[in-house]
Amino acid sequence: MEPALPPLAPFPGTTGWRQQIGPTDWSLYLQSWRTLTGAYLALPDASFTTALSNDEQTGVSAFLVSVVRAQAEQGPTALDTSPESMALKKAAFLLTARALRTPKPPPALLSWEFLADASRVYGRRRVGQVLGRLPPASVGMTEASLTALKKFLTKNMEAGLTQKGSELRAVEERLQRVNYLVSAWPAAGALFLTGSDYLDAMVGCFTIMNPPLRRVLVTSLYVCLVGLTEPPTPRYSLLSDLLYALRGAAEEHKKGPLRASDSLVAELVSVTPILQQVRQRAEAPDTGAGSSKNRILPILNDLATYRQPGRGMTIPPGRLKKKVDKGKSAVQPVFEQAGANPTPDGLHPHKMSQISIVQDLFPDLGSAFVAKLLDEYNDDTEQVVAHLLEGNLPPHLESADRSENLGAASSAIHDNQHTDMAPHATPPLVPARHNIFDGDELDELSLQTSKLHFGKQKSSKTADDVLADRSTAPKKAAIWSALAAFDADDDERDDTYDAADVGGTVDGATSGASGGDDLHAANEQTLFAAYQAAGATNSDGPGASDALGVFGRDAATRRSAARAKLREETGMTDEAIEGWAVMLARNPQQRRRLELQAQSGAFGGEQHELARTAWRAGEDDDDEDGPSSGSRGGFRGRGRGGGGRGRGGGGRGGNVAGPTGEKETEQARRRKEASKSSRANHNRRDQRARKMAKGGFPG
Repeated sequence: MEPALPPLAPFPGTTGWRQQIGPTDWSLYLQSWRTLTGAYLALPDASFTTALSNDEQTGVSAFLVSVVRAQAEQGPTALDTSPESMALKKAAFLLTARALRTPKPPPALLSWEFLADASRVYGRRRVGQVLGRLPPASVGMTEASLTALKKFLTKNMEAGLTQKGSELRAVEERLQRVNYLVSAWPAAGALFLTGSDYLDAMVGCFTIMNPPLRRVLVTSLYVCLVGLTEPPTPRYSLLSDLLYALRGAAEEHKKGPLRASDSLVAELVSVTPILQQVRQRAEAPDTGAGSSKNRILPILNDLATYRQPGRGMTIPPGRLKKKVDKGKSAVQPVFEQAGANPTPDGLHPHKMSQISIVQDLFPDLGSAFVAKLLDEYNDDTEQVVAHLLEGNLPPHLESADRSENLGAASSAIHDNQHTDMAPHATPPLVPARHNIFDGDELDELSLQTSKLHFGKQKSSKTADDVLADRSTAPKKAAIWSALAAFDADDDERDDTYDAADVGGTVDGATSGASGGDDLHAANEQTLFAAYQAAGATNSDGPGASDALGVFGRDAATRRSAARAKLREETGMTDEAIEGWAVMLARNPQQRRRLELQAQSGAFGGEQHELARTAWRAGEDDDDEDGPSSGSRGGFRGRGRGGGGRGRGGGGRGGNVAGPTGEKETEQARRRKEASKSSRANHNRRDQRARKMAKGGFPG
């Protein structure tokens, strides 16, 4: 029986413990961990399984969880680049991979937290290969851990704005942490997206105006969707259903109060290469898309319409020309002399925006490392993101420090070139702001303290005291000047006889109030008088008016005094006057109408007799008197025999004032009431309004 190995001590998880250990002791600890991990790896399978079953005594899972967590949180500061540290990091990965291949790994190694940290530290390709060979029992335990996380995330994302800041921060941290596991193990993403509750919760949570949470949501949804296309078991059927649901969510968002650009779908298709990735993999041969390809491609075209212009756009390779270093030092700009912070390493602003786009999806990457990736792939952010997710970077970039930032390098160069004792130019002063209160008593500090008070001033003055105080009253000269400018004779226009105040509805089209109709009639009479004076009343034919003197179409007639007088009286042009004569010659009916009007003469406004309009019983019973009897039924009647239709005694409608019980009288009363039920006395009121609008004149 082999002797039992010593237990593995946990790795210090905080920087405080690491700082309390000296360099010599720390090197000794690293060598001890490296020796023990090598000893556990050298155990046979049966002994190794037995050691894992006694995990509480051996401490294998506690050591692996602590060392992976420290590297995920602290980055390169947890383990430096020394040979001992690199050997321990590699041994920890090999020990993790062997432990996960056993029939019953420790539960701590199957939790989503440990697997997510391992994916972040060791890369998606290495961890993905290990997770792809998990036993079925281990897969079930890992899915149970992810299911509990899915319930927590769904519940808190559905709560939305009702959640506290700490709860939203917890959602953000868990999503950011599990994204590494989803990227390495696509089965985790498929588990999250199975069912519509998780996707609906993400769409609803994106409406919260929290930029860090929004970036994490976009990244999480992207890695989940791309994972559905990963071999060896792509899930294109589930992917097509999810893309259809995203299109429906975008359509519903457009109907809401928020902008279309604030939706999760618009942000997803704008800042991530999801559409290009899915299209490329669906159209590739032997990808297993099958019949789902015909469903996915049209939906991708619809989702492309939600892309926001200017987001995630890249400049083609060769558009940005790199400056050739000729060995000449450039003159230091003025803003650098003034102490300002220029762009690090002289980068183009567009490249800085590309670095920020990549860092939104991968916040753990340093700006210097992202700049190296952009240089490698010709400033194409889509290729950079794709290679980062697939884990197929070149060897020189795979081994590079991923947390390197541009600020440290640029500051070191700046410190070497310019010492602190170097003279600096005086920075420009901040411009002063001015307002209307500059120079007053309070600004000059000459105000008496007795006039200062906080809040409402407690004054003993009454209203009479305020009115008696004439210190702030206007001067008498200003009052007299205002009164002199006032015109007492300038009164408002008298609107007594306006159409709107007559009482009732006035139809301007039928009341003769149209100035255009009166002007047209006057012009027509003037033109016809000139037409008659020219002797054109007996000339026929379309061209008869051409021979008339004042209506001729030649230049001499247009320059004549008669034509000038006619233009002045009518206000019409030569073409309108000549056209009127031509149309009159072609229209005999109009000419006869004008002749009758000229013979009868125009109405001068005289009224010699005021007719009585009130109805009296018995006056229109007999329609034989005709119009001279004053009967309204006889004058207006259209019934048989010339009688009135409503009240005329001889009309067919009967008499409403006749003897009660007669057939005609009852019929007339019924017809009268029926008419009132539909229109009441509206017609009578409107007719009176029109008459009063004319000034009381008949006609």
